[in-house]
This record gives sequence, structure tokens and C-alpha cells, in this order.
Amino acid sequence: MSAHAAEAMHDDDHGHEDLVENNYMKVPNVKLAIWTFLGSECMFFGSLIATYFFYLDKSITGPLPGEVFSIGITSISTFILLMSSFTMAMAVDSAKSGTMTKSRNWLFITAFLGAIFVGFQVYEFWHFVHLGLTLQTSLFGSTFYVMTGFHGAHVSVGVIWLIMVGILAHKGNIPAEKAVMVESAGLYWHFVDIVWIIIFTFVYLLEFAK
Repeated sequence: MSAHAAEAMHDDDHGHEDLVENNYMKVPNVKLAIWTFLGSECMFFGSLIATYFFYLDKSITGPLPGEVFSIGITSISTFILLMSSFTMAMAVDSAKSGTMTKSRNWLFITAFLGAIFVGFQVYEFWHFVHLGLTLQTSLFGSTFYVMTGFHGAHVSVGVIWLIMVGILAHKGNIPAEKAVMVESAGLYWHFVDIVWIIIFTFVYLLEFAK
């Protein structure tokens, strides 16, 4: 084999190694931590939802779901939260493309929509209490408030998180290479949205369909 051919083969092998190395996808530690946390949260909310359905038929006192639920109001708040998933996706996409001004704006819009959702939930709780449904009224009341209350708390934490990330983006502290900060917040936000879709479908819509 000639020296030229050997050199060409060496260059091809070296180029192949570079290609393999460049295509190797390393998951940032922050995203790995978020995925691990969300995995534990899936089990947490799964247990809350299962507990709700286990005790639902055991409630014999106080108002029942069909007597207090307002599917119209809850549908509006659900739509608002779903819209926030879109704005969050736009924030992540803008961060990846390096347009942090747009990402900041989308983050603040998402936080605003999340705050509206929490406001709807507070109103709903207030309405339910005036209808006689409290934590102490029945097993339905206690499991319902714990399940939806924890979700509302998670949304509130997400709103604060998005505002903080938006402020950092506004100050220029999140360059394109650190877009993972926005992505991590996005993973959390999409998670709380999915959890609410499950709650809305299996708690509210199933009751409405009876």
C-alpha cells in the first residue's frame, strides 16, 4: 500500500471519529436532574389521583362532584393553561435560536397565563367552600382539595420560576449556550400542564359525562 493511500485511510478514520464524537449527545446535568425530579412527581400525583378515586364513592356526606363542579369555568381555565404550553414552547424555541428578547417576552406571557389559571382555581375553591365543600366535609372534599391544591401550588412555583428566568434573560444573563435554563423551566411547565389535562379529563369531564 502506498504512503499516500495509507494517509488517506488515516484521514478517513480520523474524520469518522470526529463525526462520531460530534454526534454524541450529552444530556446536561440540569436537564437530567429535572427529568429525575419529574419522574418522582409522576408517582406523587399518580398516588393523589388514585386516592381521590378510591375515596370518591365512599363520600356519603356533603355536596358531591356533580353538585359543585362548574365545567364552563374549569374549561376556560384549562384552555388558558393549554395556551401557556404554546407560549412556553415559543420561549424555549426563541432561547435555542439565541433571540433572548423574544424568549423573555414569551416567558412573561407564560407566567401571566399561569397566574390567571391560579386565580381561576382560587375562585373555584372559594365557590366550592360557599357551597359547603371543605377539607373536613367529606372524603371527596379532602382528597379533591389536596390533589388540585398541590397542582395549583406546582403551577405557582412554575410562575415564580418563569418570572425569575425571564428577569435573568432581560438582564442578559442567559446567552444562547445557556438556553438549557429555559428548557428546564419548560420541561417543568409542560409537566404541570399534562398533569392538569389528566385531572380535568378524569375528574371533571367524567363527572360531567355521567
